Amino acid sequence: MGDIESFNFPYGELLQHLTTSEKISLLSGSDFWHTQGIPRLSIPKLRMSDGPNGVRGTKFFNSVPAACLPCGTGLAATWSHDLMREAGDLIARGCHAKSTHVWLGPTTNIQRSPLGGRGFESFSEDPLLGGSLASTLISNVQKNGIACSLKHFVANDMEHERTLVDCRISPRALREIYLLPFQIAIRDADPWALMTAYNKVNGQHMSEHQEILQEIVRNEWGYRGCIMSDWFGTYSTAAAINNGLDLEMPGPTEQRGKRVATALGVGKIKSSTIDERVASVLKLVERAGAPGIPEGGPESCLDADQDRSVLRRLATESVVLLKNDDHVLPFRADKKAVIGPNAQKSYFCGGGSASLRPTRVVSILEVLGDIITAPDGTPGQFLMRIYTSPPTIQPNNSEITDTREAIDVLKLDDSNVVLYDYSNAAAPDNVVYATITADLVVENTDTYAFSLTVAGTATLYLDNALIVDNSRSQKRGTSFFGSGSVEQINHVQLVANRVYKLRVEFGSAATSNLNKAGAPVFGAGGVRIGCARCSNESLELDRAVELAKTADQVVVCVGLGPEWESEGCNRSLYELPGRQSELISRVAAINKHVVVIIQSGTPVSGPWDQVAAVMQTWYGGNELGHGIADIVLGRGSPSGKLPMSWPRCIEDNPSFLSYRSEAGACNYNEDIFVGYRFYEKTKRKVQWPFGFGLSYASFILQQPSVQLRGSGVDGNTLVTLPVCNNSATTSGKEVIKVYVSRITPSSVSRPVKELKGFAKLFVAAGETRQAAIEIPLKNAVSVWDVTTNSWLLEEGIYKLSVGNSSDSSLLSTQFQVPITQHWRGL
Repeated sequence: MGDIESFNFPYGELLQHLTTSEKISLLSGSDFWHTQGIPRLSIPKLRMSDGPNGVRGTKFFNSVPAACLPCGTGLAATWSHDLMREAGDLIARGCHAKSTHVWLGPTTNIQRSPLGGRGFESFSEDPLLGGSLASTLISNVQKNGIACSLKHFVANDMEHERTLVDCRISPRALREIYLLPFQIAIRDADPWALMTAYNKVNGQHMSEHQEILQEIVRNEWGYRGCIMSDWFGTYSTAAAINNGLDLEMPGPTEQRGKRVATALGVGKIKSSTIDERVASVLKLVERAGAPGIPEGGPESCLDADQDRSVLRRLATESVVLLKNDDHVLPFRADKKAVIGPNAQKSYFCGGGSASLRPTRVVSILEVLGDIITAPDGTPGQFLMRIYTSPPTIQPNNSEITDTREAIDVLKLDDSNVVLYDYSNAAAPDNVVYATITADLVVENTDTYAFSLTVAGTATLYLDNALIVDNSRSQKRGTSFFGSGSVEQINHVQLVANRVYKLRVEFGSAATSNLNKAGAPVFGAGGVRIGCARCSNESLELDRAVELAKTADQVVVCVGLGPEWESEGCNRSLYELPGRQSELISRVAAINKHVVVIIQSGTPVSGPWDQVAAVMQTWYGGNELGHGIADIVLGRGSPSGKLPMSWPRCIEDNPSFLSYRSEAGACNYNEDIFVGYRFYEKTKRKVQWPFGFGLSYASFILQQPSVQLRGSGVDGNTLVTLPVCNNSATTSGKEVIKVYVSRITPSSVSRPVKELKGFAKLFVAAGETRQAAIEIPLKNAVSVWDVTTNSWLLEEGIYKLSVGNSSDSSLLSTQFQVPITQHWRGL
């Protein structure tokens, strides 16, 4: 095996020592999480790990616990470069703990709509905010010798038919909105890897997009890092290699290997092109080998006091106070009621690739209320035996005769079994069967719902009686990255304190008839086992209202979770699911001191006008409970700001009429007018604007000044020195945002204004602080000129404005650009 520490040859020198077959092998992964190695030349395998809000390691299930950061929108809500530096250092420590060389993150796509299934992973609707924070995060991860793979390049902003949809985007929107956050990150941080998206853009899949990968990324931007595919996102052999894709992931290969050798032999691929691709992979090995992480090293848990402290600060500063009528917050009285579906169930992250097993999660109820013993079950274990053949089912379909020899025996503490990255030499084709058993004891005699959703086939038995059958007549659902079945549910009457024998028979993904011909199968698939007491929703609502009557203050915890926001599917509703809005309304009708805590990665609609206070808390990671409590109880002043606009209803969103694949295409009809650019251009009111967030402090901005320094396209810089005063008796942090708009009539349609810079300041009570914000002139005023295929820095008079949200009262000054110039590159 190779060894990172012994790999000391410059990557260029190694090319001449590699055989053709060795070169080809380096262009694809060896397994789900590792690149190929060449032992005879001491070229090691690199380990990769998701990302983007922690470091999961090499297992989707039964993994070593990890530190979980707030989701991407939560990180962006901090608007803090200082915290992004701390987050980058924390991620690097997590990579060392998991013996990981390449971190698959950050996600830097644009949020066109609140309904995007992976919207929570990305930073913002604004390319400057997303690209800027991504740059700081990447820089601090990579300074520790860990590679970042910036993703998903580009326009992977929805999940509906994500592998086949053609995102049709105008040249201006592509350049000014969707490519721009990646351009900023590549310019300012030089990520060592770039991950292509599943989708097409203007007719070509991104993993083989010659214009974008070669002409823009390689030639115009001068990027020399490794371009890799998303998992199973390589759809061709010669086209992908010729057009710029260096590395196919995962392994074993589907599009390379022998296919490359054949294409090379018949002249569809040149040997010089192979050398270019191999050089990029070797450069990644050379860069990521710096920390001396051993190949195939052990995985350990990251949970030191230092890490918890960083996670708590991230959670606290991500909280956005959206409403605080009559200064109901912070709470002062002791008699509080904490209710709602998200109070005890801690949704620390969204679903899909962003999910991980946390070291711990502090719930809202743990911190704000007394934990009451509830019939939610005692954490136990499942025993899972894995076989290469199915069980023999007796005619009555209830008893099994099992003489099989297990190839694996696992103890599970999670009923969500994900086998994407499971491998066993005894089952090289990933066709496996499993018997999962457990003893089930309930505390109350009542009716219980049992369910199965599966990427594969599954049946559930209770005391050998078939309860749920999800092996026949399956329908495609949204679970398991969109490869799973619709959930099958059945109801059973159970008796308290009786021991029931629960058994699930599972067949891997290959046993399901849902798999489409040619579509990727994610390893051995997975199964999710559900069991819940059937509650009377109306009675539970009545109980919540009665509790609220007796409290001085009420915290109502609502929102979404990984069932609603996950890779593989978009959200179907903008409204709070279930009867959560009814809960809020009924509680607000009898108690005027109601604070609603929303847990979601993106905006949702609800009866916000009926309550005194509203807080958006995202998916806050390990320390979400402490982060929320720090704000509710006044241990800190809220400083989070929205990284996206919050529309009143989904019909107001600019992408509403074109946010799905229709006949394999999605037209980006809103063009450059994404998010606040659209709402301001159309003068459409929103619930809360981009950049909005309240504080317990009271900040006053002073009239800004602006200077134009330097000369030339690359030398001119705008310098503004905004001043912020805190007139309150409470210290706090404020985000000063700089917007630029054009006063002189333009040759093209422009937004009313655009974010071009920001700074976060701590201002003590009664004090005044000054920020210094420098903005390259070409980045402040340029638009994409489709006639010259270049950036246009247009002469004329511009306005620079400062404020604390996009529709706040802005203080402005003017500056002039004397001459028109064109430019290309970064």
